[in-house]
Amino acid sequence: MKNSKRNMARSLKLIATDRQRTNILREWEQKSIAYLVQKIPSWISSDGLTAIGSFGNLMVAASFVMGAYVNRYWLLLSLLGFTINWFGDSLDGRLAYYRRTPRKWYGFSLDVTVDWIGTILIGLGFSIYAPGAWKYAGFLFVVLYGWEMITAQLRYKIGGQYSIDSGIFGPTEVRILLGAFITVEVFIPGSIQYLASAACLFILISNIFETRKLLFLADVRDAEDRHLKEAEKKAGKKENA
Repeated sequence: MKNSKRNMARSLKLIATDRQRTNILREWEQKSIAYLVQKIPSWISSDGLTAIGSFGNLMVAASFVMGAYVNRYWLLLSLLGFTINWFGDSLDGRLAYYRRTPRKWYGFSLDVTVDWIGTILIGLGFSIYAPGAWKYAGFLFVVLYGWEMITAQLRYKIGGQYSIDSGIFGPTEVRILLGAFITVEVFIPGSIQYLASAACLFILISNIFETRKLLFLADVRDAEDRHLKEAEKKAGKKENA
């Protein structure tokens, strides 16, 4: 029992490296990740988990296509897809830190690229499923989620702390919300059009607030840089005097 608690504490510390979480489910999620990374077989690499997560996104996109052309109950396949995506996407980088083999910039670059491709696939799948002008909701979702990703990267560049969350909402909460919307659509056809539009509106508002916070942080960083340069100039003048 003591060894198990020590292993969990060590795992929690390692997976928290270089990442700040603010989402609602962070406590449950971090404990789940800390437990799972201990159970991943040694022959599965971080890149392998990234591939598994990407397959989950592909399943979500395929569920929309199958729902459009075969039967809307195929939409429920997306729930499994979101679960697989959470598993691969949440554990890939954390596994590297747990094994003390992180490739910080490689992992960051791969993660952002794969997440963006996955978002495009899901938006495309929704556009195939949705009728008429509602297809644009899928396009808008991709644009807004892309904005959110850019904001997260800029916050990392300016503030030095990488966070994948927008306030109390993170990727896990988004997956759960989208899964709930799709489930409702199965039993109430046509509802996803309005729910997706409401989600886009929410992301838009969230992005506006997060961008304002980012610009404030950037302004503070600029002021700090100016003060540093002025101090260096003063120090240089004193040396030359």
